Amino acid sequence: MGGKAKKKKVESEVLTPGDEKAKRKKIKNTVYEEELARLHVELVKLQEWIKAKNLKVVVIFEGRDAAGKGGTIKRIMEPLNPRICRVVALGTPTEREKTQWYFQRYVPHLPAGGEMVLFDRSWYNRAGVERVMDFCTDEEYQEFLRSCPEFERMLVRSGIIVIKYWFSVSDEEQERRFQGRVENPIKRWKLSPMDLESRDRWVEYSRAKDVNFAHTDIKQAPWFVVEADVKKRARLNCINHLLSQIPYEDLTPGPIKLEKRKGDLKGYVRPPIDDQSFVPEKF
Repeated sequence: MGGKAKKKKVESEVLTPGDEKAKRKKIKNTVYEEELARLHVELVKLQEWIKAKNLKVVVIFEGRDAAGKGGTIKRIMEPLNPRICRVVALGTPTEREKTQWYFQRYVPHLPAGGEMVLFDRSWYNRAGVERVMDFCTDEEYQEFLRSCPEFERMLVRSGIIVIKYWFSVSDEEQERRFQGRVENPIKRWKLSPMDLESRDRWVEYSRAKDVNFAHTDIKQAPWFVVEADVKKRARLNCINHLLSQIPYEDLTPGPIKLEKRKGDLKGYVRPPIDDQSFVPEKF
């Protein structure tokens, strides 16, 4: 009976297409935690499949500031091996990097066989913040719009799976999250001067996003929009969709029986405890 009740509870949180009102409704913590735990198991299965089949996977996370990209990436990474799945979040380009071919600084971070790379922002900086904040020339921007689809087609032809997510958040919800960061001292670092500037340029960012999609939403690497006004729903929806993009089978190792530890400790004398420095036990 308990199992059936749980299943019913989860199903009651599943949205029907076009259910806009429910999309803004918070999901129950019990349902969220249960679903996240299930998805974590599936992510480990996907990880083992990527490793076994020598796949190369790139997942791009883009969207407005405070849209919840970082939180989703964090939940994806929680159960995974960082040697197989890693996050790339590049900072401001150096003076040398500014003189390079635009995509050059991203290429070294692309995956080898058996790896998945999550880009927390990517080469799409040029189509967003660089365009809106005038950090690039109009010629550089137009060249990006021409080159980016060809660059991504080239990646796909080389055997790299490219999956792109755009996290969409409403003006009201973004403002609420910004205010929350101001009030919370452990989140205040998330509010950079660039974030504050972007707050005043909502319409410009919207236009830049529309132009970007018009040029880079290609069939080889389409954009997938994540409704992100409710963070927990966005995380579950994104992870669930990511799992659906790569057909995989369960290759996780079976249970391991630990035999009795071998080795004879006779004759071994531990050094005096006073010779070691310990962390004070305050808790």
